[in-house]
Formats: sequence, structure tokens, C-alpha cells
Amino acid sequence: MRKSLSAAAGVLTLLAGVAVAGPAQAGDRHNDTARLSVLHGVPGLTVDVWVDGKLTLDNFKSGTLAGPLEVPDGHHKIAITGADATSADNPVIGPVRVDLEDGRNYTAVAHLKADGTPTATLFRNSISPSPDGEGKLTVRHVAAAPAVDVLAGGKAVVKGLTNSHQRKLILKAGTVSASVAPARSTNPVLGPADVPVTEGKNTIVYAWGSLADNNLGIAVQVVDLRSGSKHDD
Repeated sequence: MRKSLSAAAGVLTLLAGVAVAGPAQAGDRHNDTARLSVLHGVPGLTVDVWVDGKLTLDNFKSGTLAGPLEVPDGHHKIAITGADATSADNPVIGPVRVDLEDGRNYTAVAHLKADGTPTATLFRNSISPSPDGEGKLTVRHVAAAPAVDVLAGGKAVVKGLTNSHQRKLILKAGTVSASVAPARSTNPVLGPADVPVTEGKNTIVYAWGSLADNNLGIAVQVVDLRSGSKHDD
């Protein structure tokens, strides 16, 4: 097998609960590079990921989070092919053209649209500091599912979140018991699960998979907040 980038897995089904995917990430450097993580959120598909025509992730499996990669700032092309492709010429997703800025932190997600067709979305991760004693919680909807509400304590704290979008919250450090329900409903389709909110961290929760295929899952990424940084969404 060709060289693979080391990756940490964070995959959960409804029965398995939640696990943190990948280690906390150090603050971004300012050396004409950006940091790029990649999350594979298309169920049942093993892929290769190509950046600017070069194989970057080999045999990348569903639910896996890789990175962060140090990537030069500027324009790049990301293509996702079937496993063991010999080039990026026939992607199953993309190519997606992205513009990465020096010092920023990103996650590219291969996932399903609401209608179940595959796509890719580039998210910019918030790294600006939070107030003392508080952390950030970012919720991202990358599942083949309609709009959802995120519930905490049985109440909607995020309403009407649609596919390929996100919401950010600043919360007191601690543990949040969260679940995902169809918009304007309190009947969870995912969770409840305990999600840690940590001071100085941005905890990013992804709902991925397919509601119709009954394989919804959660992946969690943790990004360090950088003291004094002005970079944010």
C-alpha cells in the first residue's frame, strides 16, 4: 500500500455513542502555511485523497479524520477518487478548488448532501480565544438528512441547521449532553451523547451518514484556540 498519512479515527453509530476523533491541535503557525484536516463522512466508501494532483491520503476509510496537514497558503485543488486510483483524473468527489489563508485552520469534509449525493465542503475552524473558563462548541451538519435541531437538556440550542452549514456556541467548560432531532422536534435521531467543552479548545461535532440508510454517526474534532489570534470564522 502506498504511504498513508497517520490518522486518528472518531466514528460513532447511534449505538456506540461519541468518541473524540484525533488529538488536540496546536495553534496555527504564521509561516505562509495553513493547517488542513480531512474528514471522510461518506459511509461505506474507501477513497484516496489527492491535493494538487498528488496522493495525500491512501485508502481513507469512512469516519476517519486525518491531519492537520501543513499546506502552503494559496489556491489548491482537492480531488477524491476510488481507492487505489492511479491518478486524480476520475474523481468521485470534486475536484474542489480551495483558497487557504496563512495562519488559518481548516477542515475539508467529504460527505453526503441532504439528497444523498456525494460532495465536499471546506470549513474554516475558529481558533480565536474564548473567555476564561469557557470553550467553543461548533456543530456541523454533513449528513444526508433534512434540517435538524441540536438539543441540550431537551431544549433546542441550535435550530434549523441544514446540510453543509455550521453553528458556533461559546459555553462554560464542562460536559454537554447533546442530541440531534429533526427540526421542530424533540425526538432524537442521533444521541444523546456526552460532549466535553474544554477551556481553550474548539470542540467540533459532525453529524454524518444517511438518515434513510440508518447509518448516522458522529465524529468529534478538537482544535486548540490560539491566545491573541484574530483568526476566526
